[in-house]
Amino acid sequence: MLNREDIKPGDRLEMRMGSNVQLVEVKSVGDDGFMSQFGPIPWGSLPMLERATPDTFDLTGAVEAYDKVMATVDGDMPIEIAAAPPAKKKEKAAPKVETKAEVKATATTRPKTKSEELAADIAALARARNPLLWIVTREEGRAESYLVQAAAAAGFVPRMWDCGQGFTELNGDLANLGEDNGKSIDVALALIAKRAADQADRGAWIMRDLPPWLIGPPGMVTCRQVRNLARSLPGMLPEGAQVLIVLSPSRDVPPELANHATVMEWPMPDRDEIAALLDASINSLREFDYKIDPDTKKKIFDADGKPIPDKTKPIRALAAPNGVRDSAVDAAIGLSGEEAQACFAKSLVQTRKIDPATISKEKKRVIAREGNLEWLDPLAGGLDDVGGLENLKEWLMERNLAYSPKARDYGLPPPKGCFLVGIPGCGKTLTSKAIATAYGGIPLLKWDLGALKGKFVGESEANMRKAQSTIEAIGRCVVLIDEIEKALAGATQGGADGGVSSDQLGSFLQWMQERKGESFVIATANDVSSLPPELLRKGRFDEFWFVGLPNKVERLGVLRAALKAHGRSITDLDPNGIADVIAATDQFTGSEIAAIVPDALFKAFADGARAITVDDLVRVATKVTPLSRSQAEKLSKLNDWVKEKGVRNASAEEKTVVAMPKRAAAAGGRVLDI
Repeated sequence: MLNREDIKPGDRLEMRMGSNVQLVEVKSVGDDGFMSQFGPIPWGSLPMLERATPDTFDLTGAVEAYDKVMATVDGDMPIEIAAAPPAKKKEKAAPKVETKAEVKATATTRPKTKSEELAADIAALARARNPLLWIVTREEGRAESYLVQAAAAAGFVPRMWDCGQGFTELNGDLANLGEDNGKSIDVALALIAKRAADQADRGAWIMRDLPPWLIGPPGMVTCRQVRNLARSLPGMLPEGAQVLIVLSPSRDVPPELANHATVMEWPMPDRDEIAALLDASINSLREFDYKIDPDTKKKIFDADGKPIPDKTKPIRALAAPNGVRDSAVDAAIGLSGEEAQACFAKSLVQTRKIDPATISKEKKRVIAREGNLEWLDPLAGGLDDVGGLENLKEWLMERNLAYSPKARDYGLPPPKGCFLVGIPGCGKTLTSKAIATAYGGIPLLKWDLGALKGKFVGESEANMRKAQSTIEAIGRCVVLIDEIEKALAGATQGGADGGVSSDQLGSFLQWMQERKGESFVIATANDVSSLPPELLRKGRFDEFWFVGLPNKVERLGVLRAALKAHGRSITDLDPNGIADVIAATDQFTGSEIAAIVPDALFKAFADGARAITVDDLVRVATKVTPLSRSQAEKLSKLNDWVKEKGVRNASAEEKTVVAMPKRAAAAGGRVLDI
């Protein structure tokens, strides 16, 4: 283990935290610790420090990569570190304190990531002597790496506790504190209290497994012990200050501890963190492949028994060629840190390089596993494959301009989204799938609010927050909430779900009102009578649109798109009879018009596999009872509601003349007045 006298300015060290290795550069040395590129590190952290080998710092960009992952200290924070008092009381020398100017000179100028901002808040809360910090996260390892730096910045010696090993140091070694190293939670809490009273050191105790010991009648004693600690710790002398940092996947703090605990949810990794994880994965590769004996096809070893690198076969340098790195980062955004690392590792194992397509495929699987969101494939042709709805299309493309850098410089806020109302089958969902393509091939997610409901208390709310965090982390994407009125029915119709639907509605409305991300949310509804009024208030969505029955021009567009989807063209039909098809599909929805094409194809195939004709289409259409007739009363009420609320019509005014394909102008052809 290194001693204080071994640490000199300019030294390069390795800070080991379990399986994680942090690269540290010593900027300056003081009486209570030393200043690194991450902030001050107290002498109490010496057990986890080792001298770095030269090879460690030969990795291109390694320090910068880890610098993005680990928390830094706010330039305005005081950097004094309260050291553990010596065994024998004696007068301490005045600590050497860096000036703020010196701190800012060593601080990085890049913007802080969300995790770094939260780590800085935690350091401030620890300095403010908050005794119980409740961190909500499922990423134990990633959160701990930031918590270690936050504790060090506040002058605390961080240690871990779990029910399997008891207390451990940051390098993974047992701390050998108390009976059986404190594996029993009662012994562990008693030891923390004793160290505070004895002023042994300033301890930050990262409790990995505490929440299960606080539940139900069996947890009453443990809960009381934690409460007693929380009440006594703020009054302890600075030399004996202690803080409990609880890691939990749930926000459910026992009511007895609610007034003592500060609850914080750890954010998903943002773009900078994902990029740092990618760089770390690439830097873990060998620089060169090994030389292979052409005869035996085996590695060639040197005199020391080590494989000889073949410098004509680089691995690390070719892992992420120009342009691939940014695409890979974009593909991984929205995943947790561990999930992103797993995706990178799978790509490297399968292809020996970073492949954005492989990462995207793995990302779809991960998101599907969560069950909160569903990854959809967008409509390949974009808005061109959607017939009609010209007003809506024009508005959507106008909103797309707001994502450009010029628009941001102009001060335009990112669009929130739109609400589409109409009877089923008129193209609401189809349009949503087309937007993702029209907006540059961005991700398309389906958010089923009903599927978020869980059987346990608090599970529904946790699923809601998880989905919101994932959407915010992904950044620019299209989010489809299909038939939202069904998911929120319990909030307006007195559903017997214990108020879960009402809480869900409140959480969704607050998120829609306050979110700052670039996700474009599209909600669709068929039954407006069951929509809560607060959902329809301006400000939740940018615009409300009515998607009604297609007019003549739109019916022609739908027919053309349906024929194209089945490998046919409208020019294959008799131009003199197309008007008959348009007339036969009057009052049809878009999906009903599209459905007559495969039905007509079945008839044509049964009749000797001949080409489809206008008569086939008309004959099939006459046998369909459109939804507009079977649900006439419902459609009438919907039209009345649209007029009353002044909802904009997605369809443009009907044109009187439509130019048909050139074949229609042949001898005997007509220009159709449709």
